[in-house]
Amino acid sequence: MTPILRTERLLLEPYVPEDEEDFVALFQDARVSRWMGDGSASEAEDRALFGRIFTKVYARDLFDVWAVRRDGLLVGHAEIKPTDVVAGHEIIYALAPAAWGSGLGTEVAEAVVAHGFGALGLSEVYATVAAPNTASLALLDRLGFAHVRDVTEEDGSTTRVLARHRTARDEPAR
Repeated sequence: MTPILRTERLLLEPYVPEDEEDFVALFQDARVSRWMGDGSASEAEDRALFGRIFTKVYARDLFDVWAVRRDGLLVGHAEIKPTDVVAGHEIIYALAPAAWGSGLGTEVAEAVVAHGFGALGLSEVYATVAAPNTASLALLDRLGFAHVRDVTEEDGSTTRVLARHRTARDEPAR
């Protein structure tokens, strides 16, 4: 069961059915979707994706997926899940453009990484980022992620694979 995570300004919690319109709006925003997965999808595909969060991911407890809220409003999306790109778990996060530039991306990523190291007991976490997504690359660099390798996609674009290994600073306080 996806746990609730809290940061200074954000609440990461499982989606509820009433989030569908906000989820679809987030994923339909071209400024967001250009960096997600294979890029923009149709509204119907995003609605189907939202449905699968409940029918597959939550129903089978496959991995953790969160609605990211600030002051009760959906401002983003986050996940940590096994990935085929590397033998490990990948963090995924997206914020609505209105939330960009205020440090919320750092809060989301830190919370998901801490969950991976703590509750999931991972020794490393990964992120895959489109090479032109300089904002996300800079954010992950500040969080201690290091470049592992590049993947050339079918369309010729480059995806950077980054990793962060658990260190003593990631251990829970005793």
